[in-house]
Amino acid sequence: MITADGTYAARLALDGESWFPERWTLDGPEPYAVPLPGNQPEEPGTEVLPMTDGRVLIHRLAADRHLFSLLYPTGPGTGELPLGAVECADPAAELRLLPPAPCGERAYALALGRSATTVWLVAGGTFGPELLAQVPGRCSGGVWLDGTGRLLALDQESNGRTKSVAVDLEQGGEVSPLLQIADDSNDRVLLADPDSGLLLIRSDAPSPGHDRLGWGVLGSTLPVRFPECLRVPDGHRITPFAIQPGQILTPESCAVALRLDGPRGSWVGVWRPAARRILHLPAPEGWLAGAGLWSREGVLQLPHQTGAVRCGVARVGVPWGAEESREEGRAGVREGVREGVREGSQETGPACDGALGLEAAVASPRSEPSSAEPSGSESAGMGSAGMGSAGMGSAGIEPSAPVVARPVPLQQAPLEGRVPEEVTVG
Repeated sequence: MITADGTYAARLALDGESWFPERWTLDGPEPYAVPLPGNQPEEPGTEVLPMTDGRVLIHRLAADRHLFSLLYPTGPGTGELPLGAVECADPAAELRLLPPAPCGERAYALALGRSATTVWLVAGGTFGPELLAQVPGRCSGGVWLDGTGRLLALDQESNGRTKSVAVDLEQGGEVSPLLQIADDSNDRVLLADPDSGLLLIRSDAPSPGHDRLGWGVLGSTLPVRFPECLRVPDGHRITPFAIQPGQILTPESCAVALRLDGPRGSWVGVWRPAARRILHLPAPEGWLAGAGLWSREGVLQLPHQTGAVRCGVARVGVPWGAEESREEGRAGVREGVREGVREGSQETGPACDGALGLEAAVASPRSEPSSAEPSGSESAGMGSAGMGSAGMGSAGIEPSAPVVARPVPLQQAPLEGRVPEEVTVG
C-alpha cells in the first residue's frame, strides 16, 4: 500500500518465519524502511495501511473482532495507539481495508455481509470506528472518485450482475448508479483519477463471458472504449495499478501503469488512451508486483526488494516515441531516470503469442472522431463535465456499438485545502 501523495508505503514483511509491519519512506533523497514489530509476530493475513503523518494502521483479527491500531517508531521500539474494534453482526462477514484515502489522514474499511456491505471509518474519527454507510448486496472493489475522500466507487452484486455504484460518505451513505453499460453486463471500476476524470474499467459488455479492459471519463457523455491493444489472450491477465496525476481535464494524455501476468511471470506495461499500443517494460528485480505510482512529470516509480536492496524504488522515464507525441500534439515527455531496470527496447516484453495488440489500431479520441465522440477541441475538452458529476452520463462500447445509459449526476464536494504539515512521530 502507498499513500495517495506517495510519501509513505507499508507492507507486512517476513523475517524468517515471523511477519511484522514495515514502513517505507519514499519522499526523501533515498527510500528507506523502518521495521515496526510488535510484542509478538503478526498473522499472515494481517493488513497494514500507511498514513501521511508517518504512522501505520494495522488491522488484526481476534476471534470475531476486528482490531485497529496505529503503529509508529519510538527509538528502538514500536509505539501503538489502539483505535478500537469492529464486531460484525454476521460472524461470516469479511472485513478489509480500503485503499488509502486521498487526504491520507483517515482510513476506511469495507465489511461484506450476506445481504449488505457496510463502510467503516476506522482511523481519523473522533470516537473510534464509525459506521458511515450501508449498501445493499455484497460489494467489492473500492476506488476513490474525488480528491477529498467523499465519493467512493464500489462494485455491487445484485440479481446475478455486478454494477459500479457511487457512495457519498458525507450524505449518510447515499448510493447512486455509476457505471451501467448494458443490462446484462458486469461492469467494474478499477481506477479513477480526479484530476483528469479518467476511469479504468473492466466489463464483459463487448464480449459476453469474457472481461475486457476499457476506459471512460467521469461525468462524460462519451462512450466507454475498449481498445484492442488492451485485449489479452487466454492464460494472461492485465491489471491497471496507477494513473499519472496532474493531467487536468486531459484524460487521453494520462499515463497508466499496468501489471501483466502470464505463464512467464509478471512484468510492467504502460499505456495512454491516446496511444495505439502498450509499451512493455521489464520489471525490476524483486518488484513488489502491482505496486507503484506516477509522478506528475510522467516518471513511473516501482518499489522493489532484493537480498542486496532492502528498500528500493526503480524510477522509469517512459519514451513514448514520435507516434504518440504527434497524436497528442506534444514534443514528448521528460524521460526521467531508470534505476534498477535494464536498458533496452521499451516496446518488447515476455512473449505473449503476439496477442497483446502492440500494433493494433484503435480509434484515438483526437485523431479519429466518431458520431459518438466530438472532434477537435470538443474531444480535447471532454473532461469539462468530468469533475462536476460522479455519474457516467452515458456509456457504450467502442468502436461502433454505443449503449446509452441514463445520466446519474452526483454533486461534487468542493476541493478542500492542502493536507496539514506532516507530524513527526517518535
